[in-house]
Amino acid sequence: MFHSRLRVRVGPSMDKLVCITDKVNSGKAHDISSELFEGKVAINIKGFTNPSGKEHHAEYFDREDRKGITWSIQVQGRFLQPTSADDIMFGNTFDKRLKLPWGAGVALKFMKYVDPTLEHDLLSETKPWALSPLIATMPHFVHERIDDIRASPLLENRRSESSFPPSRSIGEDTSQLQFAIASSNSSSSTYLTPYSSNSTFVTPSPSLSIASSSSNLSSLPKMPGSLGVSSKSSLRLPLEKAHMKKNKKGRIFGRALDLRTTSERRSYFSSPQHRQEIVFGPEDLITTDFCYGYLQFKPTLALRISGGMTFDLMKYWDRHPVRFVCCKRRKPEDGERSDGQPTGDLYWIVSIETADESDIHQEDSTPGQGI
Repeated sequence: MFHSRLRVRVGPSMDKLVCITDKVNSGKAHDISSELFEGKVAINIKGFTNPSGKEHHAEYFDREDRKGITWSIQVQGRFLQPTSADDIMFGNTFDKRLKLPWGAGVALKFMKYVDPTLEHDLLSETKPWALSPLIATMPHFVHERIDDIRASPLLENRRSESSFPPSRSIGEDTSQLQFAIASSNSSSSTYLTPYSSNSTFVTPSPSLSIASSSSNLSSLPKMPGSLGVSSKSSLRLPLEKAHMKKNKKGRIFGRALDLRTTSERRSYFSSPQHRQEIVFGPEDLITTDFCYGYLQFKPTLALRISGGMTFDLMKYWDRHPVRFVCCKRRKPEDGERSDGQPTGDLYWIVSIETADESDIHQEDSTPGQGI
């Protein structure tokens, strides 16, 4: 059916969305770059049918650890301005009032069960939205500190030989999050590095090097000393001193968080206070895979929840884009955005949309290329 044909657009903002339909399920990533974020995004959708009616299968869905998954948004990148993990949000925004079906209350309770940190205004008459802190909502999350990576040729070579998205599924590794804990007892945050010459840090685990590798980290720009760091020497604090660094309330910063599983991370960062202790900046490489099985795109767009309930979203969708956004938390003092979005600054957007006749004609006229 025509309404099941899709196109996918991505970009750093609403006015810079680029169609990457040809890259869906291809194992290829699309670069996203702005003054706020630099990274890559790769999309997999089970049963994906492009505007020409062609279905592309992804190897991703054959993996044992991705059985039952129907869609995936994999992202790897850096937030270029130091920002609290409590203020980096991920979720959905919509352009119009949603025509919610009977029983929508059950679906909303299901969403809250899946993600207790969810905040939303899905009943908005203008711009409905549903957002959660990224660090608490992602089912797969890897963090790596990369500020002094050039000092280690071994690590740099290992990353230059890899690619994104990785051939093995993105997993869970937060062993270096301790280096993103910022001291609150000064006006500028203090950042630590695992690659310091005085550090006792060990080589990242194999799962980290596979999951969070960048295709060419050597091309990353040198980090200026003004990125919330009081001085270059603050990047080279010995770990034994960092573990004893306290603020006025006696809290220890630089401690190992020891979050070994997804559930432990999500539980720990369900606390706003814990999220506020973490600051991500250009020295933090973050790799995520937002993947679930509760949305299906074939034979029609539908929401499946526990208990066997299924909602045919095509009856209520009204051709809304299914838009996933990573954005900054909107504060009361921020005021209205020029693009009307109910968010703070945007880092990246993935928009899954129904294709129209112009999409089909355009793809047919440019064989071998994306639309």
